[in-house]
Amino acid sequence: MTTVARMLRWILDSLGGAWELVRLGLITGFRLRGPYWTWRTQTAFGRGWPASRRERIASIFEYARWVRRMRRQM
Repeated sequence: MTTVARMLRWILDSLGGAWELVRLGLITGFRLRGPYWTWRTQTAFGRGWPASRRERIASIFEYARWVRRMRRQM
């Protein structure tokens, strides 16, 4: 896969991942302190939050891209 193709795939996965985050928010009623999001936070950051806000946002989008890829395979 070429560099351009990888970058395009990353952009598409990021956009799709953003949609998946919105979708999860809609499903959970945006109750970010509710049971699902509490569980998700504990499993994702069980050893402590990333040091910086930038790292936290990057890890959230990494998760979102993963969700996008998994749902695309179904």
